[in-house]
Amino acid sequence: MTQSSNILRAGLLALATLATAYAGGEGWTSDFEAAKKQATAEKKDMLLDFTGSDWCGWCIKLNKEVFQEEAFKTGVKDKLVLVELDFPKDKSKLSDETQAQNAKLGKEFKVRGYPTIMLCDATGKPFAQTGYQAGGPEKYLTHLNEFIAAREKRDAAFAAAEKATDNAGKAKCLVEGLQALDNGIVEGYYADVVAKIGELDPADSTGYVKERQEAAAKKEAAAASQNKVQEFMRATLGPLMQAKDFDQAAAAAATFIKENPDLDDMAKINISLSSNMPGLIEKGDADAAAKFIDEMVAAYPNPQFAAQADRIKTMVKQQIEAKAQQGEE
Repeated sequence: MTQSSNILRAGLLALATLATAYAGGEGWTSDFEAAKKQATAEKKDMLLDFTGSDWCGWCIKLNKEVFQEEAFKTGVKDKLVLVELDFPKDKSKLSDETQAQNAKLGKEFKVRGYPTIMLCDATGKPFAQTGYQAGGPEKYLTHLNEFIAAREKRDAAFAAAEKATDNAGKAKCLVEGLQALDNGIVEGYYADVVAKIGELDPADSTGYVKERQEAAAKKEAAAASQNKVQEFMRATLGPLMQAKDFDQAAAAAATFIKENPDLDDMAKINISLSSNMPGLIEKGDADAAAKFIDEMVAAYPNPQFAAQADRIKTMVKQQIEAKAQQGEE
């Protein structure tokens, strides 16, 4: 084979590699800044796919069922610039620069799981977040189009705010723009706009600033409560369970719940079950376990827990029977 043929063959191989470099196939880029420039030039939004292309089952499923389908590619080509931000196990798939970019963006967009799909305008400002959705490309396109319509409402309201002649009118328009978006997106990425509303309308005539402040305080309190529960489970309950000091574990759990009345019902239920069920299973007392679960249903009338109560009883009974069988052997 001639040198020219070798060069041609290498070039074709490189092109083939580029064409299959992205999990979703052709039409994707991994360069965020280049994607912003393209989105600006073509007047499009961006779809950011935070994925684990070689290990995340739901990511692979989303690619196969949606992103690789021609119906999806056709449906988004005039609306979205597609950006794959991959976190593969095989790091050799990405350059050091791309890995650094993806890690930075993962933090900026507060990615906690995969796949995370962020929809952003051409400036990189998010206006929606989603993930895997069953139903194929057509249903997914409908899902995305609803978000794009919300962004259009946001933009129209923000444009109206620019034209409004009085501060109260400007504030009202900005509120309308934010109300087109999901509250989680607003909390995460629009603090500057909420602050601007407060400046324009100090009396908070719409009540929107107060609403957002209360929501933020509630979210912060929930996070603090969750951290407190996790610390109790780790530092107190865990060692007692490991030592099989079940009576002390149950007592500690009851005290913790009494001293933290603001815990939500599901937290109280989980703590109670975690501290009491192992001891009852150890004793082999299925009747006492079933009675305790009924007491939890009565004490905390949570529909979700009530619906699962019989299944939990069955699982506990099966564990007791399996333990008894192992003892006989």
